Amino acid sequence: MTSISTSSIDGLETASLKTASAADLFALTKPRVMSLVIFTALCGLLAAPMSIHPVLGFTAILAISLGAGASAALNQWYEHDIDAVMKRTQNRPLPAGRMDRETALHFGVGLSFFSVILIGIATNWLAAGLLAFSIFFYAVVYTIWLKRSTPQNIVIGGAAGAFPPVIGWVAVTGDITLMPILLFAIIFFWTPPHFWALALFVNNDYSKAGVPMMPVVAGQQSTRRQIMGYSLILAV
Repeated sequence: MTSISTSSIDGLETASLKTASAADLFALTKPRVMSLVIFTALCGLLAAPMSIHPVLGFTAILAISLGAGASAALNQWYEHDIDAVMKRTQNRPLPAGRMDRETALHFGVGLSFFSVILIGIATNWLAAGLLAFSIFFYAVVYTIWLKRSTPQNIVIGGAAGAFPPVIGWVAVTGDITLMPILLFAIIFFWTPPHFWALALFVNNDYSKAGVPMMPVVAGQQSTRRQIMGYSLILAV
């Protein structure tokens, strides 16, 4: 019969814990949202009239995605109380008790600095400044200030999600022209109807958590009319 030593079991447990911790840190970055950020940033990068070395282009997209992940981590650090109430978010690392807030904060801040420095060194510091501003806008302006105070939270706060194509463009060109502004506008006007459509399905969750999302404050019919209005703006 093969015997298993106590040290082997301890080693397996330690490895399991490390794996779980890595998985939770990854979950903290909201990978599905990050994939959309990668796509829009890549659109901005490829639309630029100049070329960029593939390695530098990859590094720029990586930095932008890490910046988005940092924003998501800081968002969950601050919103741990809301996430614990909402059924949709109860299994996230913080409300589920798999991670403490200090770890989430350190991870978010560290990833923020790393992503900004990385894109600054790889491309230019205007791109780095825009990435830093987008992280600040999402983590502070949207998460801390707007989300709990106004039903227009996603309208104004949605600007943070419209920055990736601009940053992708600037990473290549080093300047801002009309094209990245148009890309910004498309995503800016796309965000409210997209988010409100999702919010209609989890209206009770937002109401229970005390978050003044549009369906909670204005009702479903008014929200649908506003979704249609923003959709018409996009169509134009």
